[in-house]
Amino acid sequence: MTPLPTPQQLRYLLALSEHQHFGRAADACAVTQSTLSAGVLALERQLDAAILDRSAGKRVVFTALGHEMVTRARDALAALMAVTEAAQAARAPMSGRLRLGVIPTLGPFLLPRLMPALRAAFPNLRLLLMEDVTDSLVQRLLDSRLDVALLALPCACAGAETLPVARDEFLAALPADHPLAAHAEVPLAALRADRLLLLEDGHCLRDQALEACGFTRGEQPADGMDGFAATSLHTLVQMVAGGLGVTLLPRSAVQV
Repeated sequence: MTPLPTPQQLRYLLALSEHQHFGRAADACAVTQSTLSAGVLALERQLDAAILDRSAGKRVVFTALGHEMVTRARDALAALMAVTEAAQAARAPMSGRLRLGVIPTLGPFLLPRLMPALRAAFPNLRLLLMEDVTDSLVQRLLDSRLDVALLALPCACAGAETLPVARDEFLAALPADHPLAAHAEVPLAALRADRLLLLEDGHCLRDQALEACGFTRGEQPADGMDGFAATSLHTLVQMVAGGLGVTLLPRSAVQV
């Protein structure tokens, strides 16, 4: 009977798939590069099949079997972890590891309030945080690399269960000398006609702001900023303060 792969060997495969580099994969697994290479080679000998294409030089190239092994390794490790966590949860609910993902437009404003409350309520809960854009977090959920993610709806979450936990609203951010700055409410049509500053592609807030201002899918505002797109809300605020345009901000980001 062919010996079964060890969990450590499966972790090596996943690390190689994620990092596409032996050195970085070894660092991620907290082993030496030679140890990781030997582990993968031992697995190939156990299976009597090639997992990596050795003719690719220093590049990490998986064979067809290798790609299948990566998928199955991810599922197998997730199943093993689920067994361990189920036993731990039975002994002490809300304890152990929780891999939490959060989008960048929520993380800096929500986590400082959320983390102390969680630690106080569940001292044995070990939170592992991941900040990334929506599509990446959803993919990590589907790949069982995250347990839960805090996102902004609507989003393309097919295959993942969603549960609304709070509501937020948009506030208009305008330069101090803007004609509408003194108004209690600002018509979205006015923002559409102005220099609308946005986050870069990949941030769900960008799509939601465009939709709120009446732009159809694929339509882009003529911002007068040569295609400027910010990587953070802080940058957007500073650009608005400098009189370079207007934007929409979540209320949760303003109340920090």
